[in-house]
Amino acid sequence: MGHRITITAGRISIEAELNDSASAEAIRRALPIQGEASTWGQEVYFEIGVEAPSAKDAREVMSVGDLAYWPPGRALCLFFGRTPASAADGRPRAASPVNPVGRILGEAKVLASIRDGQAINVRAKT
Repeated sequence: MGHRITITAGRISIEAELNDSASAEAIRRALPIQGEASTWGQEVYFEIGVEAPSAKDAREVMSVGDLAYWPPGRALCLFFGRTPASAADGRPRAASPVNPVGRILGEAKVLASIRDGQAINVRAKT
């Protein structure tokens, strides 16, 4: 880890850290990114225009606070709780395998106030 980013939507601003994966590097190179938020349970995702293949460590079951890249949707996913695909354990579950790309630093639950269609921005932390 080491590349910090800031994710902003309306009054929400949260810091995150990208890991050292190829997908995270592709995202870092594309910064700044602007998108339109979509929600799926307690997940916010948005198309970022980055092309990256499915990674060897791609998975569906995530943890609260994880950031992931979803190859079919070319989207960044922010997990902050249960999704419609979550099992009885309540852990966030992606619709299909995603590439882990980082972690939210701080309280991920603040993302709950982001609404469908809201502008969302990602930039390198300065």
